[in-house]
Amino acid sequence: MSFLLDTNICSAHMLRPGGVAHRFIQYGGRLNNISSIVLGELYAGAYMMGNPTSLLALIADLLQDVKVLPFDDDCALEFGKLRGELHGRGIKVSPLDLQIAAVANVHALTLVTNNIKDFQHIPGLQLEDWLTP
Repeated sequence: MSFLLDTNICSAHMLRPGGVAHRFIQYGGRLNNISSIVLGELYAGAYMMGNPTSLLALIADLLQDVKVLPFDDDCALEFGKLRGELHGRGIKVSPLDLQIAAVANVHALTLVTNNIKDFQHIPGLQLEDWLTP
């Protein structure tokens, strides 16, 4: 099984490595992926700090352990389909979360997040939480 890691899982791994390190070891070998959307969120978090240097170094270390998947044309199409379907059902999901979910669906990956409630209504999305016992 391959995974797409949400921003909160990456942050937990970078800031509290003991929390999910065993999962990185267990599912190593490029089975762990992040989307370019998540990478952007991580960089934004770093640059919102007064001195981003230490967080930028942690992001660089993380990039040694994961593969970055782009938000490409197929992902854009999936995003549009998902957003249209959810809109029709009156369900609101943040556009960034929906883009992350689209990447997971396109690549048939299980999204690992600590925010299950934010993603639970997205059709076809497989979810796992590595932080909550």
